[in-house]
Amino acid sequence: MPEIQQVLPKYMQIANYVRDQILRGDLRPGDEVPSERQIAADWSVARPTAARALEALRQQGFVESRQGAGTFVRDRMRPNRLARERYSRARDTGKIYPENERAEIVAAGSATVPDHVADALGLTPGSEGVRRQRVIYADDQPVEISTAWYAPAIGDLAPKLLARERLRSGTLSYVEQATGRQARYARDEVSARLATPEERERLGLAEPSAVLLVRHVVYDGEDRPLEFTEAAYPPDRWAFEATYPLA
Repeated sequence: MPEIQQVLPKYMQIANYVRDQILRGDLRPGDEVPSERQIAADWSVARPTAARALEALRQQGFVESRQGAGTFVRDRMRPNRLARERYSRARDTGKIYPENERAEIVAAGSATVPDHVADALGLTPGSEGVRRQRVIYADDQPVEISTAWYAPAIGDLAPKLLARERLRSGTLSYVEQATGRQARYARDEVSARLATPEERERLGLAEPSAVLLVRHVVYDGEDRPLEFTEAAYPPDRWAFEATYPLA
């Protein structure tokens, strides 16, 4: 039988917390991260534990130390804002995007659902669904193009999905409020492929260019699909990061 894994060591929990702040955009490139002394006080741990947490962040490439100044988020950090970081940020701050990011809704309305989307949402192939597409900019540079799909029944209850207007509370939050269905978990599938002509145009890519593709499905408490989103990222935004115990 598999063994239940132990909780991550304290230093790694601290490192993961700071890492998540960086990934969410709460800490931006050039920002100073908490010092050993501050971490030790905030987390009630010994200084060596705090030092080990900062060293883990340095080893992972998230921060760098500057002699006599402190520890800072690396200037070269350009992390993707994946769905889980946006959900976390919206829950804690009420805002989906950090100050240097913005989203533009470029399409909204009814459209024929692609077969793979129909399969994910439990719809009949070739049926109509609600399609909502956006381009996300970081420091005024396009860094993501994503298309969200919803079943027609959700569109009936959430008509704002059909309008090309930003939903300030967040699209998923609006859908939850409009339908009374609460998102409980999500599943991501990550792959890569050549960019489509539209993706090249929206993201300013040369031909040919590869994009990172993330297919994201949100489910409610009854395991029913609530939202399907397909997001494409340009080559210089690719990143995989995970920390987990091996023993």
